[in-house]
Amino acid sequence: MHEAKSTSVPHQHSFQVTMPLQRSDFRFFHRLRVRWAEVDMQKIVFNAHYLMYFDTAIADYWRALALPYQASMDLLAGDLYVVKATVEFHASARVDDQIEVAMKCSHIGKSSMVFTGAIFRGDEHLISGDIVYVFADPATQTSRPVPLALREIVLGYEAGEAVTTVKTGDWDALGADAQAIRTAVFVQEQRIPKELEWDAADTAALHAVAYNRLGQAVATGRLLAHQPGVAKIGRMAVNRVLRGGHLGKQVLRVLIDAAAQRGEREVMLHAQRSAEGFYRRLGFEQRGEPFEEAGIAHLDMFMRL
Repeated sequence: MHEAKSTSVPHQHSFQVTMPLQRSDFRFFHRLRVRWAEVDMQKIVFNAHYLMYFDTAIADYWRALALPYQASMDLLAGDLYVVKATVEFHASARVDDQIEVAMKCSHIGKSSMVFTGAIFRGDEHLISGDIVYVFADPATQTSRPVPLALREIVLGYEAGEAVTTVKTGDWDALGADAQAIRTAVFVQEQRIPKELEWDAADTAALHAVAYNRLGQAVATGRLLAHQPGVAKIGRMAVNRVLRGGHLGKQVLRVLIDAAAQRGEREVMLHAQRSAEGFYRRLGFEQRGEPFEEAGIAHLDMFMRL
């Protein structure tokens, strides 16, 4: 049987493809390597994992804002809930690819926030995505207006503004905030006895505390006179959720600058072995042999000013 000829125009299926995004469209990038468990039988990343990549990047985006997510949402009396997520595929990632997930907040409405993401392999744009959140009451999950403070923090970050400030002062001025961070990190997390954490040196030290734009204290350290020409930095602590986001570096730089302004010729510190690489990258060098302090392995490390 022959098919009947038709004079009508065949039905056309149409869909809109967005223009490829550029790396320059974003300030924030989260780097990762594709794992073998994330590819499918076609030997490319299984499509659902791209949403996981975007979600992982958004979690890191909050760290870039210096906002410990849960504590910040509690302070803002709300939480963010996904109401829509879309993914557009331009090319595929493969196992062992090093990719970067770019993320930005592209729109803030009355109660909604839209995050636009792009996944790059080098300069090649592989995937686009949009995730729409609604700010809502956690108890009733009814929408609320996006708080002005959150709106200003996000828009400020996207405009290139700093998200933290570091204040210096004595124990009377900064002790309460420094103590809260050190208690969480040293006493609760590392299980250092309270009697070893608190000493008389706090009253003589210069303290530095980093604050995010919600006014939350997120990192701290102190500077003491050690011996003529040498200052000692200690009690360096960063909120657990925000580690890896340069807060420790910011506090350390402020304390190093304070030592230099005093005319010190070098600074030293007792570095936990787990943080040795952090201090070496900033210019500190080891002297002497490792030792134990409060049950934790340490090194004496120095930097010339």
